[in-house]
Amino acid sequence: MNLQNKKILVTGADGFIGSHLVETLVACGYDVRALTLYNSFNSRGWLDGVPDKIQNSIEFFPGDIRDPFLVKEAMKGCDVVFHLAALIAIPYSYIAPASYIDTNVHGTLNIVQAARELGVEKVLHTSTSETYGTAQFVPITEEHPLVGQSPYSASKISADQVAVSYYKSFETPVSIVRPFNTYGPKQSARAVIPTIITQIASGKREITLGALNPTRDLTYVSDTVQGFIAIAQSDNVNGEAINLGTGYEISIGDLASMIAEIMGVSIKIKSNQERIRPENSEVERLLSDNSKSKRLTGWEPEFFGVEGLRNGLEQTIRWFKEPANLARYNPNDYVV
Repeated sequence: MNLQNKKILVTGADGFIGSHLVETLVACGYDVRALTLYNSFNSRGWLDGVPDKIQNSIEFFPGDIRDPFLVKEAMKGCDVVFHLAALIAIPYSYIAPASYIDTNVHGTLNIVQAARELGVEKVLHTSTSETYGTAQFVPITEEHPLVGQSPYSASKISADQVAVSYYKSFETPVSIVRPFNTYGPKQSARAVIPTIITQIASGKREITLGALNPTRDLTYVSDTVQGFIAIAQSDNVNGEAINLGTGYEISIGDLASMIAEIMGVSIKIKSNQERIRPENSEVERLLSDNSKSKRLTGWEPEFFGVEGLRNGLEQTIRWFKEPANLARYNPNDYVV
């Protein structure tokens, strides 16, 4: 699909990945409508900070993904929908699981139902590598079993299945995009990389983390964005789930050491019980097989392997060390 002359809706446009995606789509000259979470401050999240030239090219649509009437209004006239709106913090899903069902499952139902009724040409539904649970084999292909080890991952599995059911039942043109641990500038403080960087940047040399042994496949945000666009442009991905990962894994402990080395400091790591998931809820290993994305869309990551990770971390650290950016984070708080 050629995205030129298509009207594109991005849900969750005010979030970490969503804002990067919107900026890239606008920079490519595409016609973008951004569904941002309504609030009384009229904040557009991370899109508040993009250059005026970008902001002035975006059609903003404040609302809530949980409202089916609003979702349908937001989607009217749109040809392509990138659906990223979701609750994503795993610790908070232990506290407020019903919110995750409302937002992630019902929100996705609202999207695919509206797409069916409006005849939308393509819907990209955002999944997560957390739906696989701890790897039963590596690298993880899209055929890996889906295991809900947290209320968050269970809600995303449910949302994925709702999306797939609309493809199978009604031929709604849905694709499942499954990113592996995206990181980069503007990421939430609840994620491990901002947690490490902001503690070090604030002067701490004993930093507090959760479990150190789990491994993650870390994908730089620009690669994730390009993966989304490649899937949208492909004509043979309807009904498919597609991994976006690098095929390289690193433990949380080794990741912290690498970040400290890049930042030129020595650190000690203290593992805090408050930050550790319940024993059977921890995903111990994630390592992607991205061969399907290469085969169907031609996408492969620019930032891969240990050098790619170092490069991505350097760019991320550079952004976080800017005083105005660092001031948005409180390294003394544990964000659930």
